[in-house]
Amino acid sequence: MSVSTQTTTLSGHSIIAGRQVVGTGGTTRGIDPATNAELEPAYSLVDEAQLAEATAAAEEAFESFSSLDPETHAGFLERIAANIEAAGPELVDRASTETGLPKPRLQGELARTTGQLRLFARVVRQGDHRGVRIEPPLPERTPLPRPDLRQRKVPLGPVAVFGASNFPFAFSTAGGDTASALAAGCPVVFKAHNAHPGTGEIVGRALTDAVRESGLHPGVFSLIYGPGASIGQALVRDPAIKAVGFTGSRGAGTALMATAAARPEPIPVYAEMSSVNPVFLFDSALRGDAEEFARAYVTSLTGSSGQLCTNPGLLFVPRGEAGDAFLAAVGLVLADAEGATMLTPGIARSCREGIEALGSQADVEIVARGKEGPTENAPAPVVFSSQVPAFLTNPVLQEEIFGASSLAIRYGSAEELVAAAARMEGQLTASLFLSEEDVPTAAPLLPVLERKVGRILANGWPTGVDVGEAMVHGGPFPATSDSRTTSVGTLAIERFLRPVAYQNIPGALLPAPVQDDNPWHLNRRVDGRIQLAGPREGDRA
Repeated sequence: MSVSTQTTTLSGHSIIAGRQVVGTGGTTRGIDPATNAELEPAYSLVDEAQLAEATAAAEEAFESFSSLDPETHAGFLERIAANIEAAGPELVDRASTETGLPKPRLQGELARTTGQLRLFARVVRQGDHRGVRIEPPLPERTPLPRPDLRQRKVPLGPVAVFGASNFPFAFSTAGGDTASALAAGCPVVFKAHNAHPGTGEIVGRALTDAVRESGLHPGVFSLIYGPGASIGQALVRDPAIKAVGFTGSRGAGTALMATAAARPEPIPVYAEMSSVNPVFLFDSALRGDAEEFARAYVTSLTGSSGQLCTNPGLLFVPRGEAGDAFLAAVGLVLADAEGATMLTPGIARSCREGIEALGSQADVEIVARGKEGPTENAPAPVVFSSQVPAFLTNPVLQEEIFGASSLAIRYGSAEELVAAAARMEGQLTASLFLSEEDVPTAAPLLPVLERKVGRILANGWPTGVDVGEAMVHGGPFPATSDSRTTSVGTLAIERFLRPVAYQNIPGALLPAPVQDDNPWHLNRRVDGRIQLAGPREGDRA
């Protein structure tokens, strides 16, 4: 394997509590997937003793970080965003080289990442995530008096976060899991993804600088490099770690879940893993321009070379002329589509193997295959087809292929559609393309989908996840390890909090969020009714 001549100012080392640390556990390098060339510099990997330095520092930082006032806390998140933006051109260049992703896609992802940090800063200032509830004492209540009861949510403790291969910004070093853990008041020990180590270091520097500039304990954030099978598992076993955020494969996610459950003190693992994101087409959706509709589908399927957790890997198409015409149009559009370079040689190889396994099934036919891409790691996009009876009996037809591959399932009745949906595993999304006349047919499907997915869309493709207050990016297993949570949106912060009640505690001992004079100016629920704090002096418009 050749070595790239690209030179950088990167150190190639972990950052533990603000210090560069030369790992003693070997080295790894990023790879340019367009050329298979190794990139400079080599990254030193920490051993378990060095990892313990990071977790110990996070534990030391927890008390002061978890009790930050809202303004200092929010300002810290905003500093991270500003520092990342200042490194934007360098970040996009390095990430494109390490992942093969196009620069416009990465620029959009970078903006999403900094926007999310600023959104969480607003949430921290407002404080609703603290869940303050106050029940004043009722000494005259019969048959028993009510004590003074106050409740708030407190941070869990240091959190281990694992970087994702397919989102080098939005689900990596300062991405959703890190940002939401920090917003909750939890220090983070971040396990960098070895597929984009340079990108991770640049973002890690920006975050470390924000810790220093905010006057926080340096253990609030550490960035470590190491093998996932050893250092990743050791990180989850470490007694200082109180929760885990993970985005990646089903195998790796379930391995972390097993390790966390086997600890003397089990901890929650919030893992996003596997989803094929079914799309249900109803008759009316196919009456328009078949080629335009097919083009929209192929665009969603092939975006980022299909390496999106919301990629439409399963498509339910009605039998009959309209469905036939649509798939014929898909064939014409896909024939002109070219494979794009995937994130790593290993991911490209797994994609080819998955496509071969699906195509070899007895009841599966090929609809169309696109063109091989310009590099060795750019497999051709492909669409297959099968029927509902095969889908109900063959589990291979439900397996995720991480790449631009999709399976169209032909159905003949609403009953078949409901039966297929009931047999599905848990998913991140389900999409319905329909009009008002299809509502009676679609109505029985909704209760089934509510039990199977985290987000239900109408007349839109699942790729593209808005970051806001109402978004849910989660779902029943194996989409995620905990269907009660989301990894995108402001609700993600609550994964790293737990409730604590204070009964008859003297006012001088009460923490600020539940004190009578409300010094942090939080919205609170008092005696069952929400009390709005009103605008703060100097609040931003």
